[in-house]
Amino acid sequence: MTLKEKYEKEIKKNLQEKFNYKSVMQLPKIEKIVLNMTAGKEVTNSKAIEEVMNEMTLISGQKPYQTVAKKSLASWKLREGMPMGAKVTLRREKMWDFLSKLINVAIPRIRDFRGVNPKAFDGRGNYSLGIKEEIIFPEISFDKIRKIKGLDVIIVTTANTDKEARFLLEQLGMPFGKADK
Repeated sequence: MTLKEKYEKEIKKNLQEKFNYKSVMQLPKIEKIVLNMTAGKEVTNSKAIEEVMNEMTLISGQKPYQTVAKKSLASWKLREGMPMGAKVTLRREKMWDFLSKLINVAIPRIRDFRGVNPKAFDGRGNYSLGIKEEIIFPEISFDKIRKIKGLDVIIVTTANTDKEARFLLEQLGMPFGKADK
């Protein structure tokens, strides 16, 4: 059973029971997933920007668009308008495929993993996940990586509260860790 089928058949019913929605249109769902990766300190190196674009294409299965600097930063030798990295927005089937790959394949490959941060919600039901090493994805060949880069994953939901969004993600299989006090 795919993640989307699980959502349609089981999770919708669980959400309805837990939060007592009056209409099925109120049920929270995942709207989109946004992936973002930058070249970091190597923004002046065009080869690094090309690597970021290629890695994002492999990870997401979709061609990313190039992000550019909004402001100049002298300490990074960055000028306004220079390419910095790549960004991709996943929707529909590609979104469900990526989420399934993230939860079932990539996250279990993280070293010393103790669960994702349960406090990374934004107050409106959206979840942000920072991945320190892009090599946890099976499409990335460790031999071809010149320098390890990070990746930001933003899961945008239609949930009104963080509590509803967390329940939705838990039902989908997101392994939340214990909240530090």
